[in-house]
Amino acid sequence: MQLDQTDKQILNILQEDAKITNKELSSRLNLSPTAIYERIKKLERNEIIKNYVALLDESKIQRDFVVFCQIRLLQHAKDYLTTFEQDIIALPEVLECHHISGDYDYLLKVAVEDMEAYRAFMVTKLTTLQYIGNTHSSFVISAVKHTTKHVMDHA
Repeated sequence: MQLDQTDKQILNILQEDAKITNKELSSRLNLSPTAIYERIKKLERNEIIKNYVALLDESKIQRDFVVFCQIRLLQHAKDYLTTFEQDIIALPEVLECHHISGDYDYLLKVAVEDMEAYRAFMVTKLTTLQYIGNTHSSFVISAVKHTTKHVMDHA
């Protein structure tokens, strides 16, 4: 699907406020509410818009201790990768898992309550997984930039 300027404007606005009404969008973009509705449905059908979510304040739900954990597997056999990935997906503390290049194989973003909770996560969950060779953890001191928005150009 080729995105035109209006589609990009809709995507930029929805990423800032997914609860905006079609009427408000139509007013901002000088289109009818029906045209806005049809465009959004087309973006959803083509899976450009994959989902709508609520972003939470981590500090208010005691999940503001964020750790980036690098994982090196014992081997790179397909079975090792598949098993590890399935096990990681099942861990609710892991917000993101990326298969990466370089010295380590995976980069995890983990959010827990505090250092004690991270230690418990490491001891009782992460290090019990098969095929992990070693880990390296980096603790977030402060988030300089944290966004979920992909800026769509208007060209």
